Amino acid sequence: MVLPLLPGNSFNRNVEKKKFHKSQHWGFCNNVRMLVSEDKPGIGGELLPGQKMKPKYSDFPKGMGSTVPSWIAFDKQVLSFDAYLEDELPDKTQEKYRIRRYKILFYLEDDTIQVNEPELKNSGLPQGTSIRRHRISLPPPDEDQFYTVYHFNINIDVVFYGRTFKIYDADTFTKNFLKKIGVKLNPPGRCPEDPYMKIRRETLDRMEPLRPYESYDTLKQFLEYDRKVLRFFCLWDDSASMFGDRRKLILHYFLCDDTIEIKEVMPPCSGRVATSLFLRRKKLPKYGPPGVYQPGQITDRAVLNLYRGLTGRPADGYLLDKYKLGKVDQEFYKDSDLFIGTTINVWGRKVLLCDCDNFTKTYYKTKYGIENFTSISCKAPPPPKIERKFPPYNGFGSEEDSLRTCIGLVPTPHQRNFKKFMEKNSYGSTSNILRFFAKLITHKRVERDRMFVISYFLSDDTISVFEPIERNSGFTGGMFLKRIRVKKPGQEVFKSELPEYIQAEDLYVGARVNVNGYLFHLLNADEYTLRYMEENSDQFPMSSIELVLQKLKEEQSNSRELKQVFRNADPKLTKRVDYNTFRDIMMTLTVGRLLEHEFITLARHYGVPEDTCPDMNILMAQAHEQLKKNTFENFERLIATCVYEDREKKKVLPTKDIRRLCKSFRLPLTDDLLGCILSGDVKMSGSGCHHLFL
Repeated sequence: MVLPLLPGNSFNRNVEKKKFHKSQHWGFCNNVRMLVSEDKPGIGGELLPGQKMKPKYSDFPKGMGSTVPSWIAFDKQVLSFDAYLEDELPDKTQEKYRIRRYKILFYLEDDTIQVNEPELKNSGLPQGTSIRRHRISLPPPDEDQFYTVYHFNINIDVVFYGRTFKIYDADTFTKNFLKKIGVKLNPPGRCPEDPYMKIRRETLDRMEPLRPYESYDTLKQFLEYDRKVLRFFCLWDDSASMFGDRRKLILHYFLCDDTIEIKEVMPPCSGRVATSLFLRRKKLPKYGPPGVYQPGQITDRAVLNLYRGLTGRPADGYLLDKYKLGKVDQEFYKDSDLFIGTTINVWGRKVLLCDCDNFTKTYYKTKYGIENFTSISCKAPPPPKIERKFPPYNGFGSEEDSLRTCIGLVPTPHQRNFKKFMEKNSYGSTSNILRFFAKLITHKRVERDRMFVISYFLSDDTISVFEPIERNSGFTGGMFLKRIRVKKPGQEVFKSELPEYIQAEDLYVGARVNVNGYLFHLLNADEYTLRYMEENSDQFPMSSIELVLQKLKEEQSNSRELKQVFRNADPKLTKRVDYNTFRDIMMTLTVGRLLEHEFITLARHYGVPEDTCPDMNILMAQAHEQLKKNTFENFERLIATCVYEDREKKKVLPTKDIRRLCKSFRLPLTDDLLGCILSGDVKMSGSGCHHLFL
C-alpha cells in the first residue's frame, strides 16, 4: 500500500532536501558527443554508490583555526624550495652534464606552482621563468591528480612534465609551515657544483687583465656614499705676494670616491676674471708639487716583455713585474685629514679650513665623535693704523680751519657737532646754560671787588663773561668776554694737535678758572645750574650725593663729636639749623676735605624746602600786566558767563570750572600763573573775577 507523501507518512531522511539537480556527464569535444567525466556526483550533488571524490585542493587540518576559505587564509603565502636539475650534454666533450639551479614556488591559496631559474652571468642559456604559475598534475599513473603541499619535502625529487627536480633546501617560512601541518622534514642537502662553471672559474683565475693595472672594487663605497658631499668654507691667504689678497674658497669632498673639488667665492667688483672652478674634481695629493706626473706616467705594475706565438697575432701575452718595483706611493687627502682649523696643501697653496655645513658636522660627530666645531673668522684683520702727522699750527685762522686745509686737497669748513647743538640748544624754559657768579683774583686792590657772571653754553662749549654795571665803581661793566671757546692755560700754541678747551666738568662752585689770563674764583651758581649738575651726576661727580656721603663716612671717628656740636647749635631742639651754622660746623669737622660745591650738594639734599607760593597781590599784579600787554577787553562777557554758571547763587565756582572758562575765552595768562592764582584755598566768584580783571 502506498502512503501519500504527507508529513509523518514518509521514511525518507532527505525530506528537507532542496537540491535536485542532475550533473551533466555528456558534452561535446570537437563537435563529437562524448562522455566528459565520470567523477561527477549524482542528483543534488550526492555521491553515487561506491563513488569517491578526489579533492581538488590540499586539505589541511582545521584545528583551532578559522573556517575561512583557503584563498583568504593563505593569501600571499608562498612556499619556496631550492632545487637543481641535471641537464645531459651528449654533444659536449668538456663536460657531460650541467647543473641548473631553480626556485620552486608553491602558492598555498590555490595549489599553483611556478618554477624560476635565477639568471647567471654569461651562462649562455635562456633563464628566468621556466614553468609559469599553474596547477601541475602528478606524473603517470596518477596524472588525474595534482600536486598538493604534502607532495613536497626536502631531499626529494619532484617531476614536472618529465623533468626531475631535486629539492635540496627551503627557506625558514617553508620549513616552519611544513612542521605545523605535520610533515616530517628531511635534513637539507647540498647542490653539486656545475662542471662548466668550475672550468670557467679556473680559466678566469689564470687570465691576466689586458692592461697592467690592478682593479680596485669601490662599488660598495659608491653605493653607500653616492650624492653625499662634505662642504668646508676655506681661506687662502695670498696677501704676502704681489697684488695678492685673501681669497674665500668652498671645498667639496665627495665621499663616494674620495675626490676633492674647490670653488672660489668671487666678491663683486673684485677685478678678477670669474672662473667656474679653482680646482677641478680629482684626488688631492698631500705632497705636491713636486710629484706632478703626466696621465699614464704612473702605473701600479711595469710591463717587462711581450711575447707572441705562431698565430701571427701582434702579441699573445706579456710579462709583468710581480714585485711592483716601479710603483709610486702617493698619499691623498681623506676625510680623516679634514677638520676645522687645519691647513691643507692644494698644490703648494696653504688653504685654511674655517667652517663647515650642518651635514659635515653630523658626519664627523657620528663617525669620529668630534664635538667641537668652533668656526674661524675668514675676515681679514684690520690693517695697521698709520698715524697721520700734520704740520703745526701757523697762527692764521683757527686751529680747526688750519687743520681742514691739511686733510684734503679742497679745503672744507669745520663741521661742528650738529646733534649736540640740537640737543643742548636753548628752547622754552630749558636754557642749557650754566651760570656762575665769580670774583676776579688779582693783586690790584681796586679790582678785587669786581663781580662777574660766567655763562657756559652746553650746545657748543663756549663761554661768555659779563660784568654787572655798578655805579660809581670806576668800571664801565657790560660784556667782559664775548661768547667764545676758551683754551686751557699752559698749552703750546704752535703744535700739530688741536688744543684743549675748558669743558663743563671743569666748572663748579669753588673752582678757579683761568680765562685768557684772567683768574676767576667761582663763588656760586644759579638754581638751574645746580639742578642740571645734580641730574647729570655721572658727568659732575661733585654733585653726586652718594660720593659726598661716602666721603663723610670716612670721618666716623668724629661722629660723636658731630652730634654734640649740632645739639649745642640747636638749643630749642627744633632739629634745624641755618645754612651758615651748618656750613661752619661741616667745614670745621672735615678740616677742609669737603669742597664748597660738595657742601652745597649736601645742603640742597637735606635742606628744608621753603614756601614757594608767592603773595596773592604779586600774582594779581602779574596777571594785570599780562592782560594789559595783550589788550584783553572781553571782561564783561566773561563775568556774565561766570554769573550764569553759578546756578545756585553761591557766588563761588569750583576751580576746574573757572579754569575751563578762562581757557574758553582765551585768557592771555600762562598755565603756571593761572594755576598759582587758582591753587590753594582761593575761591573765585563773580566779584572776585571782576576784581581780577579790573
